[in-house]
Amino acid sequence: MHQKADHRVPVLIVGGSLVGLSMSVFLGRLGVRHLLVERHSGTSIHPRGRGNNVRTMELFRVAGIEPDIKAAASLLADNHGILQTPTLVGDAGEWLFKEIDPGGGLARFSPTGWCLCSQNDLEPVLLDSARELGGDLRYFHRMEAFEQDADGVTAVVLDRDTERTYTVRADYLVAADGPRSPVRGALGIGQTGPGDLFANVSATFRSTALAEVVGDRRFICCYLTHPDADGALLPVDNKEHWVFHAPWHPERGETLDSFTHERLRRHIRQAVGVPDLDVEITGKASWRAAERVADRYSHGRVFLAGDSAHEMSPTGAFGSNTGIQDAHNLAWKLAAVLQGWAGPALLASYDTERRPVALATSARASARSVEHSHPGFAPAPGVGGGKRGGILNVVLGYHYPHGAVLGTDPEQPVVPDALALSGRPGTRAPHLWLRRAGERVSTLDLYERSLVLLADSPDDAGWHAAARRLAETDGIPLDAYRVGPGADADLTYEDDATDWARAHGVTADGTVLIRPDGFVAWRATAAVPDPEGVLREILRTLLQTS
Repeated sequence: MHQKADHRVPVLIVGGSLVGLSMSVFLGRLGVRHLLVERHSGTSIHPRGRGNNVRTMELFRVAGIEPDIKAAASLLADNHGILQTPTLVGDAGEWLFKEIDPGGGLARFSPTGWCLCSQNDLEPVLLDSARELGGDLRYFHRMEAFEQDADGVTAVVLDRDTERTYTVRADYLVAADGPRSPVRGALGIGQTGPGDLFANVSATFRSTALAEVVGDRRFICCYLTHPDADGALLPVDNKEHWVFHAPWHPERGETLDSFTHERLRRHIRQAVGVPDLDVEITGKASWRAAERVADRYSHGRVFLAGDSAHEMSPTGAFGSNTGIQDAHNLAWKLAAVLQGWAGPALLASYDTERRPVALATSARASARSVEHSHPGFAPAPGVGGGKRGGILNVVLGYHYPHGAVLGTDPEQPVVPDALALSGRPGTRAPHLWLRRAGERVSTLDLYERSLVLLADSPDDAGWHAAARRLAETDGIPLDAYRVGPGADADLTYEDDATDWARAHGVTADGTVLIRPDGFVAWRATAAVPDPEGVLREILRTLLQTS
């Protein structure tokens, strides 16, 4: 069948929402040809999924689209915190938290920060970038069926405009096709977790008077707790466009059709506390919060990413961020295998690394919903009872105990109790500001298209020279940088307080090997007699080339 395929590509992406588009961008940046099919006619039109956490913004920074995303998000740039109140009239209520980054402490850990950009604003930025990078993105095209063999995947795709089908032959298929993933179903992959948590009806509406009621309370979200009209209010432009999430109880027989425009108007007015508030409903959509994780993330040459792999409670915006980070983890591994510098066995580390992160993060998301008393969420016993508290350790501090990493501590929890980015293998590499040819760069800016080795040994027998020789002789994308205060350094310090070795948990004679996704693959705390031999063996093991 595949001998007659109409199209041949290394990677076929099914699903063109946030995760599928991010996968397209990341593969495009790495020079991997691909085709994306999405059954809808265009990007999202509903303002949802707005919280892009610091780790996601680091990935978009390296991908060169952080400025475009910030421009798309400019209307909500000054919105911070979550307010919980019985009414917006007067000064009642309390801030669950008022600042995402109080005191600016995040700058010690990252060159960027959180960004509030709704899905309907973010997806067009990703779409434009993906196409500029050469991605073949086809909207209103639906994959009808697929089959795989030892050498690849053959898919049948329907062009919904012409009602004609065509075949695509790909080396690998990435399914970013949502929580009801047809691909996951076809593979027979089950799911683990409590399941459905609660449901909401999300209404977009216009109100010119609401901005005056809100006043200077520039929240990300406001939980309104009126006993007869609770819900969540979210600003779209802080002026006249808003979103309201009303609890929906399908388990009691309540239908979506029962949420008429008049009912939603009444509910919003009562929740806000202004009986005659002008409310014009402009749209509505239903959604269900759930906690589920796929029992495995791959089957043969097919991989799950995003909601097809995991569902999470929306509190904390963990779901889409985890999905985008799935895509980033998988993209460099697909590129390494397709370009011949890693063995196919490397791809098994996608499941090994990302699935435990989803299990830990989804539990934290449910706990966060309990902590914030999310409207409509009445947790069953045992649900959402996990660890609570800050989320920076969840979004930035998670680590991979197993996978394409060496020298990890498997006894450490996937999500630590406190944030400690100290160069430990399996964690995101530390951020330091350095100078390269006079330009200010973060160490995180170095990690994307190759492995990176940091050292400060200027001699011909040290780590740096060994890495350079290996890159030349073994054909592995491996960039080596000498870091230090001296004139012979490739990366120099901005101030006397900087010490790259101490920040990465090694001595001046040691070295750190960083993966293209910015995670520490391995480190040596000091010099060794045969650095080239050690490095060659480390790379062979990491990249599964033996």
